[in-house]
Amino acid sequence: MIYTVTLNPSIDYIVRLDKVLIGSVNRMDSDDKFAGGKGINVSRVLKRLGIDNKATGFIGGFTGKFITDTLEEEGISSHFVEVEEDTRINVKIKADAETEINGPGPDISSLKLEELKSILASLSADDTVVFAGSSPKNLGNTIYKELIGLTRKTGAQVVCDFEGQTLLDSLEFEPLLVKPNNHELGDIFGVKLESLDEIEKYARQILDKGAQHVIISMAGDGALLVTQEGAYFAKPITGSVKNSVGAGDSMVAGFTGEFVKSKDAVEAFKWGVACGTATTFSDDLATAEFIKETYEKVEVEKR
Repeated sequence: MIYTVTLNPSIDYIVRLDKVLIGSVNRMDSDDKFAGGKGINVSRVLKRLGIDNKATGFIGGFTGKFITDTLEEEGISSHFVEVEEDTRINVKIKADAETEINGPGPDISSLKLEELKSILASLSADDTVVFAGSSPKNLGNTIYKELIGLTRKTGAQVVCDFEGQTLLDSLEFEPLLVKPNNHELGDIFGVKLESLDEIEKYARQILDKGAQHVIISMAGDGALLVTQEGAYFAKPITGSVKNSVGAGDSMVAGFTGEFVKSKDAVEAFKWGVACGTATTFSDDLATAEFIKETYEKVEVEKR
């Protein structure tokens, strides 16, 4: 079974209007509300690919119920730890410039943290766990080290979608996959990456530090998979960019879902690219039909 862990989920409230006038009443043209959080996005895309999975993390209040109801409607099972405070709302304003206002999320008590630990400690070597996104403020991202270590003791594989130090801290646990973008990779090593050769060089350093597979996403410039066996470049696919939110999560879902089935890293990479690209060209997370259509356009070449 694939599990996704979202420690600080959200309702993503998308607001659309032509322009925001500060200090004035603004009337939106349209709005949408989605169950948000990186792990939850992974769960939703996995389900669209026909892959059963279970979402866990912390959830609370009427906002949390919206998320669990959404997952239930989509046929996704969940086992969240319920907390007293409300799950956060993140407001994403799509106007002449994109603006995000993200909530802090609830405080998590030590008792509730232990509940989540017991869920992770009950897993087995047949499971794969996706850890993604930020942690509630009172826990801090250092909590991931403890949770990932606990999970790995069960024999389960872990996928870690983080930035910066949190990503580096995860490498000692030999994650199945890490997926920084080219800018995040450069920031880790304090360099500006200009060429594909440079990107591959530093991706290999992430591999040397413990990762089993590294995907570097490069937005409109394609993506690079680096493994012990070789490096593989996915050519960019042209289309109309509508949505950057959830594209990386979709890529993680595509790779993880296929790899768990086939253990074929290159085929998993192709599905990751298809899912990430399809979401980029969609208003929400991509549909199964559009993902399959996009998969037919994916071209991967060994470097």
